[in-house]
Amino acid sequence: MTDHATHETSGSSGTPLRVGLVGYGLAGSVFHAPLIAATEGLVLDTVVTSNEERRDQARAEFPGVRFAASPDELWQRADELDLIVIASPNKTHVPIATAALKAGLPVVVDKPIAGSAAEARELAALAEERGLLLSVFQNRRWDNDFLTLRALIADGELGDVQRFESRFERWRPQPKGGWRESGDPEEIGGLLYDLGSHVVDQALALFGPAVQVYAESDVRRPGAAADDDTFLAITHTNGVRSHLYVSATTAQLGPRFRVLGSRAGYVKYGLDPQEAALREGARPSADGPWGVEDEALWGRLGSGESPLTGGGTPVRTLPGDYPAYYAAVNDALRGKGENPVTALQAAAALDVLEAARRSARDGVTVTLPRVSAPVTGHTSAPADEEQSA
Repeated sequence: MTDHATHETSGSSGTPLRVGLVGYGLAGSVFHAPLIAATEGLVLDTVVTSNEERRDQARAEFPGVRFAASPDELWQRADELDLIVIASPNKTHVPIATAALKAGLPVVVDKPIAGSAAEARELAALAEERGLLLSVFQNRRWDNDFLTLRALIADGELGDVQRFESRFERWRPQPKGGWRESGDPEEIGGLLYDLGSHVVDQALALFGPAVQVYAESDVRRPGAAADDDTFLAITHTNGVRSHLYVSATTAQLGPRFRVLGSRAGYVKYGLDPQEAALREGARPSADGPWGVEDEALWGRLGSGESPLTGGGTPVRTLPGDYPAYYAAVNDALRGKGENPVTALQAAAALDVLEAARRSARDGVTVTLPRVSAPVTGHTSAPADEEQSA
């Protein structure tokens, strides 16, 4: 079996690696396909969809792309591909990733990688056994505000961070329908696992493992079947407290980040512009700027006064950089870099999401075992203790 962990099509660093993309809905067409195509060293070879309208859409943007009606067709010609990207509904992530790894192909899986931390760790073990790359698409690590905040923390501008508030809020009073809003546990829908996967991953990447989790989760909209308004409180092993909000029912949006330290605070409103740009058809290019935010939306750094009344100093927002994820995947496949987001990191985030679901259901605070792993590569064991809220 070929070891695709460092596999190249012909051994030449200039030969593009051929990518099979499973799914061409929102995730596949808006995020993955454009970013794959924009990455030097990768080429979108095959799209898996049986939907003729989606095929026409893909063919118009990527002339020459091939199609398959099901993932099984990819395994039959695994030697013609170098990477599988899974952008299909959440419930399909584990079975398709398992089949791809068993076919000898490295894998990128959209978040959440699985419905449970145990499943994520089983996939990680299979990838390790096969010597294959298994990476998780956590693109929000390359949001403009996240990159800016990480730089401020690294430069000591905030002092010791004490509280991290992160909001991913929307105003969608009417459910849109579909599997993401399904109450069926098999669908792995709801905001806790959708947007919650982002805000929890960011908190763990910034401040390390969680030791305690409390959550409140509600279904507020008429006709909704899955959580659409959820709050999580995380206590990290280093003492930082993260307060995370994900909601589709927020009539007045709060700051994306409010971060309070012993020296100063940082407040940032507005979402990273990259998703909107991709939805509108813009594409990353080496010929022009990407992920650049208007100065009016820059966050403010300071102390003692609200940024809304002029407190603090504007901080230039670093450009967002979603293309960096696939550039790192390309380097990892060629043996020139590390996996940008490992399955074990995703499993640690799923530990938190599972603890949050249990906390909200039972009205308890869930304690996780303390671990002493690095911030960017930690793994935590499953939750094992509950306390009254």
